Amino acid sequence: MKENFNTWLNRLLVADVFLVIFGGLWFAAAVVGRNLGIPLGLDLFYKLWQPLFNPAIGILFLGAILSWLISKISQKFGAN
Repeated sequence: MKENFNTWLNRLLVADVFLVIFGGLWFAAAVVGRNLGIPLGLDLFYKLWQPLFNPAIGILFLGAILSWLISKISQKFGAN
């Protein structure tokens, strides 16, 4: 059961990392585009920040802490 949970947690975290990286790259490109006068979707990024990217960053941190905690608990109780 623990291995199955860890497998799905790790898959979720990998997908979430790619979403956060995509968001960061999009933001950087959109800011540069705004300064050059090229519309690259900065306004759309602002609209998606609160409902999409902000929770994705929170899930990433929570998942990393949860994964670490599960690992430490498993080590503590001798389940290798």
